[in-house]
Amino acid sequence: MRLIYFTSILIIQSACALRFRLGRDKGGNLGAPHVENVELPKAQWFKQKLDHFSPADQRTWKQRYFVNDTFYNFSNPGPVFLMIGGEGPADPKWMVQGAWIDYAKKFNALCINLEHRYYGESHPTEDMSVKNLQYLSSSQALADLAYFIPAMNNKYKLAKGVKWIAFGGSYPGSLAAWLRLKYPHLVHAAISSSGPLLAKVDFVEYFEVVIDALREKTGKDDCAYEVKQGHAEIVKLMETNPTLIQHEFKVCQPFDRATANDLNNFYDTLANNFAGVVQYNEDNRIGSNPKSRNVTINTICNLLTEETARPSHMKLADFNSVILEVENQTCLDYSYDNMIQELRNITWSNEGARQWMYQTCTEFGFYQTSTGTAPFFGDKFPVDFYIQQCQDIFGKKFNKKFVNAAAAWTNNYYGSLDISVSRVVFVHGSVDPWHALGVTTPRDNAPAIYIHGTAHCANMYPPSEKDLPELKAARVKIEQLLSEWLAS
Repeated sequence: MRLIYFTSILIIQSACALRFRLGRDKGGNLGAPHVENVELPKAQWFKQKLDHFSPADQRTWKQRYFVNDTFYNFSNPGPVFLMIGGEGPADPKWMVQGAWIDYAKKFNALCINLEHRYYGESHPTEDMSVKNLQYLSSSQALADLAYFIPAMNNKYKLAKGVKWIAFGGSYPGSLAAWLRLKYPHLVHAAISSSGPLLAKVDFVEYFEVVIDALREKTGKDDCAYEVKQGHAEIVKLMETNPTLIQHEFKVCQPFDRATANDLNNFYDTLANNFAGVVQYNEDNRIGSNPKSRNVTINTICNLLTEETARPSHMKLADFNSVILEVENQTCLDYSYDNMIQELRNITWSNEGARQWMYQTCTEFGFYQTSTGTAPFFGDKFPVDFYIQQCQDIFGKKFNKKFVNAAAAWTNNYYGSLDISVSRVVFVHGSVDPWHALGVTTPRDNAPAIYIHGTAHCANMYPPSEKDLPELKAARVKIEQLLSEWLAS
């Protein structure tokens, strides 16, 4: 079964995601670096408060975390590097590789990774019913970190004034900046990678950046033209000859039984084929399926622009077949009901889908819609399509007014793009659609690094000889900033 649903983040270990797809990057995992013959740290458990904002509520639960003290000298201690978990399971492989580990070696840092509440194995409640999900929020997650840091200072008998540096990518990149904002007495500095700071319900810019990325990476317009032409042909053929599209795109069920929401989901799926590839284009991620590493913007555009007389929609069908093969799927399941039933599951059987959906409905929006100024992917998945999902999964009160008010509250609480912080560096890539909701220009004591040609969280992955010069320079700049901030 191949279900598609908006956003996600996420997702380092769980972080650099912010696009959720059942079947790809399940639960927001961006994929861990390849690790061989290295002993990984064992999981540890922290007694965490359930509700930090109700002093009378003394309920607790066990939160998972990992520690790597390999580089730390307790007799001559350095800083503590805190990797913030996000919308998926924490992966201990990230405790031994990644750019932050290279920095840890240089600065003799103690490395700690705290898994985000409600994700992975950190289960605060017996299930994920709507009643229990009320304790899932970015503000509760930040309070988890604030409660955790002093406890670790005590556990490891760290010197008073030890400097904690927060790291995060994607949604945890936002959390890293917000942690520095809300708890500056606990966190000395933060590296915020690919973090969207503007909560926006109708995120029309996402697919506009996807199209811009196709142009940027190929240096011409013909690939973007094929995308627009192909989707226009599909819309027309769905009216005159839906059986042809049904066959070419290998759908799991015929269109004659499809509802309006099914068809919206079909079009959203086709757009998501491009979104997933663009967002993680040419990064150094090695996930559970190495085949995905061979699908890049260039391979897509080579397929779409090859010199043939085949119609554009057939080229899009070829690309869809590539994605199905990468995801080990035999057909494209566009069923809206199947998707909703999966996301209604309140048990701990999934790895982040329901939880992140809840956060988008109650905090962020982030709905990657087709209502932009340049509808290259058609106009069949407007914002109302996603609001309907909130209501169908969590209840009728999660309507447009509710979701808009929730996003407005988030922006007011954190400051949105006007966030006032110091010693935070904001890192974004031009190919990453999420940079449209992030800080990309520097301000006093909060620099920004905008890397042309790179995608989501590219600076967080282990370096490669193939990395673009700007990406290499960005990692050097971050190291320089760490050196300056640790000396201050």
